[in-house]
Amino acid sequence: MNFYFFSIDYSLILITKIQILKMKLYCILLVLFVGTLVFPQKFQYETSFGKFISASSFYINSAGYIYVTDINTDEIYALDTLGNLKLKIGGFGYRETAFDDPVDVYADALKLYISDKNNNRIQRLDKNMNFNFQIFTRYSDNEAERFGYPLSAVMSNQGDVYILDSENSRIVQFDIFGNFIQNFGGYDYGNFALQNPKQMAVSNKNDIYVIDGNEIIIFDQYGNSLKKFEGPDDFKSIRIIFDWMTLSTTDKIYQVNLREPELNLKEILLVDSPSNQNLVSTLIFNDKLYLLTKKEILVFKRV
Repeated sequence: MNFYFFSIDYSLILITKIQILKMKLYCILLVLFVGTLVFPQKFQYETSFGKFISASSFYINSAGYIYVTDINTDEIYALDTLGNLKLKIGGFGYRETAFDDPVDVYADALKLYISDKNNNRIQRLDKNMNFNFQIFTRYSDNEAERFGYPLSAVMSNQGDVYILDSENSRIVQFDIFGNFIQNFGGYDYGNFALQNPKQMAVSNKNDIYVIDGNEIIIFDQYGNSLKKFEGPDDFKSIRIIFDWMTLSTTDKIYQVNLREPELNLKEILLVDSPSNQNLVSTLIFNDKLYLLTKKEILVFKRV
């Protein structure tokens, strides 16, 4: 009887396994890359409504009311999803429900927060746009709570209010009654320090997403830095409605499904869209894309 002995090079087997894993990872990344860039999501134009002079932002609450700010008239408009004007308030000034450059609006089912930029305050209104109170701390003795020329204000599910302070490039956090809690994202945050923040949004998980040039910087509700990612160009607007985040540049729109484990930007292509758009902001609600220009709102359906 003959006996044969074989020598096995285990290092080659290990290298082969590593190569296989690398190929699998490459294939997964390739699918994600191709799915994002080759097959962008399409939305087809349906209708348009509204008549604004220089709209600066908009938001839609869970009941389907759309709130629009106009920095030319210093007014706030409330419309339904058919475009019917329900309420209008504002005008230039410092009194209650008057504004000087209302650059942003955030709304839930019961409240609105208006970033009244040149008045250095946030006005809180009820859903019918009656004045509740304001948050104004620019001349406070407590430097930590001061903010000036606010660009955004959002509210977490727990009622905390986060204000994007452009004067100090940071976020200032207050409770639901306007009492100061903390600030974060300032110069002492290292790689997560805000440089030129423009707008922010809050997710259902209470994470804070901030536009800073071509980056999105993410903090949790306690001010801890989580992550950041770069986009293809400088972003100008961000909106989160339920689990859909939309990001806009001067001429492109991206969507992100926040239910997915990774933040994958998928470009949106508009079908049969009217020409000469002046893109201000976008949001997705009930599977429709709402696009705000300076003059009107355009509505698109997913295809």
